Amino acid sequence: MDLEALNEYMTERGLPAWRTDQVWGWLARGAAGFDEMTDLPKDLRSDLGDSFEISTLGVAGSALSRDGTEKTLFETADGRPVEAVLMRYRDGRRSLCLSSQSGCPLTCTFCATGTMKFGRNLTESEILDQALHYRRSEAVDHAVFMGMGEPMMNLDNVLAACERLPEVGIANSHTTISTVGWLPGIERLAVEGPPVRLALSLHAPNDELRSEIMPINERYPISGLIEACLEWRRRRRRKVFVEYLMLEGVNDSPELARELGQLLGKGRDFKVNLIPFNPSGTGYQGSSREAIDRFRKALMSTGVHATVRLTRGRDIDAACGQLAARAAA
Repeated sequence: MDLEALNEYMTERGLPAWRTDQVWGWLARGAAGFDEMTDLPKDLRSDLGDSFEISTLGVAGSALSRDGTEKTLFETADGRPVEAVLMRYRDGRRSLCLSSQSGCPLTCTFCATGTMKFGRNLTESEILDQALHYRRSEAVDHAVFMGMGEPMMNLDNVLAACERLPEVGIANSHTTISTVGWLPGIERLAVEGPPVRLALSLHAPNDELRSEIMPINERYPISGLIEACLEWRRRRRRKVFVEYLMLEGVNDSPELARELGQLLGKGRDFKVNLIPFNPSGTGYQGSSREAIDRFRKALMSTGVHATVRLTRGRDIDAACGQLAARAAA
């Protein structure tokens, strides 16, 4: 739902602002149509149905994994591809991976989204409509901005969406904004917006290697990122998640693990998530389970706590950007 257009619609007709809040409340609880909004006058429900689509996004494709992971390819009103993922866990968690942009301008070499032409930032409503798509079928309780795009480059709309996610069922403490290292966004997040979590996609412990696989590092080297993350930690009083994608023969040696541990300073301020690589057609291979275990053991020996993320949706190309990249080809 285009909430800005909805608010303008109500204002032009002399209707009170709380009518917009009523509509949003129904959407946040999973309403699939205006007819369900029974505390709105019948004539208003009819007029809204004639004037608005229930979502700013159309569904262009979807895939369901054997493990319950569901990936959806959306299309914006101007034809831009957008992806979102629902991950279902055995403990009952329902976690969303949300996109903040159509495409991404930062071209990380391992990411399928980076191979696409960058489209544009998504609006607050386009971000929320990804979550509402899944909310219409079941309750959701976690979200991470780790889909298409760099959230820190669209921080106004991302934070506006984060303000509303608790009404959808996703608390700020269960919402994570993941960045590949857009320094101005990390600095803003330390002092602005709701108390969401921060994740840094690091993927290498030194500038030489990181610049090879993540060109953004040339602009914002590691030392500045770590300093900004520590300031966020000081102000927000939460550990920073460090995401480390395990790439075979690239960044998975025990020596690099120990270097990572030294960089992070015994883990008082950081928690590392080691991420098995979902093949994305970019030429990289994922590290073996044995290599990941060796890396984790070496990292833990430095005092840094590390976990290995569960692999989800491998059979449906759940890595970021794969459905959209194929659709755009």
